[in-house]
Amino acid sequence: MPSWRLCVGLVLIFLPSTLATDGEMLLLHDVWLFRFFLNVLGYATIIIPGYFLISYFKKINYLETGRGVCYPVIRACVFGSESKAGLLENETVGQKNDAESGSSIRQACKLLICAAGLQASYLTWGVLQERVMTRSYGASTPDEEGERFKDSQFLVFMNRILALTVSGLWCILFKQPRHGAPMYKYSFASLSNVLSSWCQYEALKYISFPTQVLAKASKVIPVMLMGKIVSHKSYEYWEYLTAALISLGVSMFLLTSSVGGKHTSTVTTFSGVVILGGYIIFDSFTSNWQDNLFKYKMSSVQMMFGVNLFSCLFTVGSLLEQGAFFDSLAFMTRHSEFAFHAVLLSVCSACGQLFIFYTIAQFGAAIFTIIMTLRQAIAILLSCFLYGHAVTMVGGCGVAVVFLALFLRVYARSRMKAGRRAPQPTVQKV
Repeated sequence: MPSWRLCVGLVLIFLPSTLATDGEMLLLHDVWLFRFFLNVLGYATIIIPGYFLISYFKKINYLETGRGVCYPVIRACVFGSESKAGLLENETVGQKNDAESGSSIRQACKLLICAAGLQASYLTWGVLQERVMTRSYGASTPDEEGERFKDSQFLVFMNRILALTVSGLWCILFKQPRHGAPMYKYSFASLSNVLSSWCQYEALKYISFPTQVLAKASKVIPVMLMGKIVSHKSYEYWEYLTAALISLGVSMFLLTSSVGGKHTSTVTTFSGVVILGGYIIFDSFTSNWQDNLFKYKMSSVQMMFGVNLFSCLFTVGSLLEQGAFFDSLAFMTRHSEFAFHAVLLSVCSACGQLFIFYTIAQFGAAIFTIIMTLRQAIAILLSCFLYGHAVTMVGGCGVAVVFLALFLRVYARSRMKAGRRAPQPTVQKV
């Protein structure tokens, strides 16, 4: 007689594909909450069996009793190994010394290249993101409706598979610290990262791109809340002050900016706000979980590889179970323009992540934050120019308040670090 665990596993494997292909259920595919439910079910078919396997290997003390060809793989996935913390620290110190020893002209050139790379990667990524999710393909005349791409999860998969390839090649070509974290621990950050990315794409069906950018800029508030819950952190008074300013600016923009077309529906607007809230919550958890993972002293590229590995596993499994993987490939073959946009979107995302790591290693987090804050402001202007989003005077002032608060955060953090003789983190555990 099969155990209840086997029954649960079989149900999880066949339920997503059954719901996705059922005739009556096909009518629900335009409802974002149903698609979200299907995606989560697909991820559960991987997570739950994985949980039982990990529990089993720990229960039998496989680390001490295991042997054979599978032992190294199981050990890396379930138990990990002791990390040589000094290797990463020495590498970081070496990078800083290299940065300090370079001439000012050379450093200025590096900074310009980093800034240009970040701006080009993420501005292009933002424009393409809005193009793919809000415009149709295949229309030969302006009067034709064309065909819209609807599967946000496939775009997440495209981004992650290319990022996995790039980070894997980087780890092979360049020396990395010894990896010590159990691989399964990346799955937590990966799951929340996949869900946040899905929400980010899906939200553009219901809200404007400038609204999304402002919401992402204000995610410092839930990040602080999640930091208290997950990592038990406390924050300085200026962090609460700037968080309040960000909330004020976002409220000014959302309550006064005019929106047209499909965004005038109350239901649609509410759906967009809920999805954005999901993005912010999932993304806040991702960053805090990754902070905890860095205690294993892996490099940022190793983190990128581990998270993207599980992201590819989750998304491709869910897409195949729903039958959406081959439907998306068929859409790519029908519309070569979409195929180009999807690939370029993934290239920009992967290159942008590498520019992030290099910029932080060479110039620190403060310079990187300034560059990315400027990028967000430019992205709003670019979106309004290309796609005709209207912003009122009060809404524009709200945008200015948000970015003023972000720059104040960077300035206050820099002054605080400069006033200390020994470098310390900006937040302390309670």
